[in-house]
Amino acid sequence: MLKKLKKIWGFIRRLSGDDAYERYLLHHAKHHSGEVAKTKAEFFKEWQDSKWTGIKRCC
Repeated sequence: MLKKLKKIWGFIRRLSGDDAYERYLLHHAKHHSGEVAKTKAEFFKEWQDSKWTGIKRCC
């Protein structure tokens, strides 16, 4: 039962973007180990800017 709850909680975190910074750090460590990672504030500012800039409609 606990495993199912953890799996559901992980799915909700991923769906909402709550774990985005943790996933970024894992990716960064794996693929860009020689570079300095962004801070949490830098990451979320860039993430929000990319999410909300430009036209976001169909028509």
